[in-house]
Amino acid sequence: MIRKIITIDEEKCNGCGLCAEACHESAIGIVDGKAKLLRDDYCDGLGNCLPVCPTEAISFEEREAAAYDEETVKRNIAAKKLPCGCPGAHVRAIVREVSTAARAVAGGADVLSQLNQWPVQMKLVPVNAPYFQDANLLISADCCAYAHGNFHKTFMRGKITLIGCPKLDQGDCSEKLTEILAGNDVKSVTVLRMEVPCCGGIENAVKTALKNSGKAIPCRVVTLATNGEVL
Repeated sequence: MIRKIITIDEEKCNGCGLCAEACHESAIGIVDGKAKLLRDDYCDGLGNCLPVCPTEAISFEEREAAAYDEETVKRNIAAKKLPCGCPGAHVRAIVREVSTAARAVAGGADVLSQLNQWPVQMKLVPVNAPYFQDANLLISADCCAYAHGNFHKTFMRGKITLIGCPKLDQGDCSEKLTEILAGNDVKSVTVLRMEVPCCGGIENAVKTALKNSGKAIPCRVVTLATNGEVL
């Protein structure tokens, strides 16, 4: 159908994320540092995002687009609401600006975090969080971040990161991973595990999820030694 819907000028967009926060339907997300209309059927065409954009990168256009699907939007919003109500579990994309981003000082050199979303714990993340669309996904055993000194730069850069422990986390994470892979347009999956046998659980969970999702998503597995070296 032909209807009014937003359009985003990526040349003007500075990736501040204010439009994504203003969009109650989660139709907008930050992808590769730029605002993007993730799904036509999530956009109600009312334009709550327009007045918050500091660079006037958002405007209306009339074009062929899927009808606004209020019921799907409600289910998406409900899925993001976690029963614990913990503020630390609120879903958000993280925009990196080198000039203003918080930096940690390590060994006298500035180190910029490569975390692109929150939350990162596999148990907490909603299966249809907007940042999963067109994402390169890193699924990592949580010990890996402590074993490999350059974890952020080597593995996290440009990826959406999920962490978990196949031994200590309760339940089988393959079901949740299947929902994430089946319900989103994930471009690739990288599995990062330790060499210890119990870490095979996270690799097997991902392989099961890939199979059950019915999608042919490129996947690679990287194994770290307990001293942090890539095997």
